[in-house]
Amino acid sequence: WVDFMMKFELGLERPDANRSWESALTIGGSYIVGGLIPLLPYVFIKHDTSFALGVSCGVTLLALAVFGFGKAKFTGISRPWLSALETTFTGATAAAAAFLAAHGANHLTGAHTS
Repeated sequence: WVDFMMKFELGLERPDANRSWESALTIGGSYIVGGLIPLLPYVFIKHDTSFALGVSCGVTLLALAVFGFGKAKFTGISRPWLSALETTFTGATAAAAAFLAAHGANHLTGAHTS
């Protein structure tokens, strides 16, 4: 039943067990690269963290748009600019939610700084 659902309902094939290491390294490398993108401005702009934050946000939004566009081109989606916009919006919304959750947690615990 599961095989039937994967193949005919979801359009998925059983993963190739011989590619597990390749898949793991690809996913792990992607997480590392994706995590470095917003951090790199802080490495190069050490004197002004507020400016580095703005640069980090801008670079990250640009990277999300490029990834969304590339995803559309790679997968054959007919409107790559829409995919870029969707990916950027999703990433920005997730970042805003994480920021607000951390900010709220700091205020609830009294850990905030003035």
